[in-house]
Amino acid sequence: MPAKGKHRRPKQNRITRKLALAGTGGAALTLPLISATTAGAAGTSAPAAVTAVTAATAAVNVATAPPTTYSVVVGDTLSEIAADHSVSGGWKQLYDANRAVVGDNPSVIRPGIKLNIGTQVKAATAAKPAVKAAAKSAASYANNLDGWIRESLDVMAKHGIPGTYNGIHRNVMRESSGNPRAINLWDINARNGIPSKGLLQVIDPTFKAYHVPGTSTDSYDPVANITAACNYAAARYGSIDNVNGAY
Repeated sequence: MPAKGKHRRPKQNRITRKLALAGTGGAALTLPLISATTAGAAGTSAPAAVTAVTAATAAVNVATAPPTTYSVVVGDTLSEIAADHSVSGGWKQLYDANRAVVGDNPSVIRPGIKLNIGTQVKAATAAKPAVKAAAKSAASYANNLDGWIRESLDVMAKHGIPGTYNGIHRNVMRESSGNPRAINLWDINARNGIPSKGLLQVIDPTFKAYHVPGTSTDSYDPVANITAACNYAAARYGSIDNVNGAY
C-alpha cells in the first residue's frame, strides 16, 4: 500500500489502485478500496467430515459438564446456538447477554467470538454443538470465488484475523475481477520486478511477510492470497473491511 501513487488500469485484468506498505525493508501489498459484512459455512473433505463428526459424537457420551461459553464457528446463528444450549429466552436472551461482543446486528455474528451461554444444561445437550461444529468445519468448499472466500474466512477465524465476506468480495472484484491468475505488469511494483498477483493483488514481499500457516506458499493460490492480504490489512488498517478509499 504505497504512500501516494498513480496506477494504470490493466487492459485485461482490470486491476486498479494498489496499496503498499511503507518503510525501510517493509513488505508491500496492493490492495483494494472497499467495505464489509458477513461470513458463511466452512469445511474440508468427506472422509474428514466422518472422522470429525464421529469424534465429536463420542464426546456426547463422556461429557460431564456443559460449557458456560461458546466459541462461534462459521455458519452459526444466535437462534441455533440458543436452541442447542437450551438458553432460556431463546436467541433474544442470548443476544441481550452478549450485545457487547455481537454488536448492533444480531443476525451477524463473527466467527471466533465467545458467547456467554449463561445457563447450565445437560451434558448431552452441551456436547451437541461440538457435533454440529465438526460437521460444519468438515464440509467441502466450492472451487470458486465464493468457496475461496469462505475457506479464507474460516482460516482467518482460527488465527484471529478480522474481515468479512463482503469486505473481501468487494475488494477482490475491484482488484482482480475475481481472476486468481491476475497480474499487474504496468505499475511501479511491476517496474521494480515485484508485480502484484492474485485475487487481492499481493506482491511477493508482502505475501511472504504475512503468509498464514496452513495455507499454500503459492501467492497465486486463491485462499493463501486472500488470507495473506487480509492479514496484512489487519496489521496495517485494522481489517480488510477498512480499506475503503484512496490513500
